[in-house]
Amino acid sequence: MPALLVLALVVALGDGRPLFYREYRLGRHGVAFPQFKFRTLLPGSTGVRSVAPEDDPRIVGAGRWLRRWRLDELPQLFNVLRGDMSMVGPRPMPRAHADSLPERQRDIILSVRPGLTDAAALYFLAEDEVLAGTRDPEALYLSRLLPAKARMQVDSIRRWSPGADLLILGRTLASVWSPRARAKSVRALHSLLADSPSGGAFR
Repeated sequence: MPALLVLALVVALGDGRPLFYREYRLGRHGVAFPQFKFRTLLPGSTGVRSVAPEDDPRIVGAGRWLRRWRLDELPQLFNVLRGDMSMVGPRPMPRAHADSLPERQRDIILSVRPGLTDAAALYFLAEDEVLAGTRDPEALYLSRLLPAKARMQVDSIRRWSPGADLLILGRTLASVWSPRARAKSVRALHSLLADSPSGGAFR
């Protein structure tokens, strides 16, 4: 709570109100819920596209820093307390992203409660940096990154265990604010994009 209050003050002083952004994402069994974040984009600009690379002009002052270190995601702890999300699970998707996946894959991902973090979230830690400077970041994300991410999420669900969740939580604390982990993610994602369109590294 103290960290959330400090970050709320940073957003208020740097970019004004509203402090929070609420977007409906799909939860377990496809039931939509309001996901909370600190606002990092210009008010009213979220409908332009669903992907915001690191160089997106919609990102406001403190938003770039908050997004880079995933601090904008901390209000989702309230979603965990509400029961919308778990600590570990596939990151919640907008309906349009879920609808772009094969039905069987989508059904598996939506069979569990979404989470704050999972193995795919750590692997794709630097996706905003990798998408920066591309001609159509949303199309690239939907055609290349999202399918690979979904395959990782399905694999994690099939291999679930309490020990695996604890390991992911530990890796998250060690990685999410680590420049080395981010650089590793950049290399992995560049390798993925250089691979076949089907994402051979995740077959």
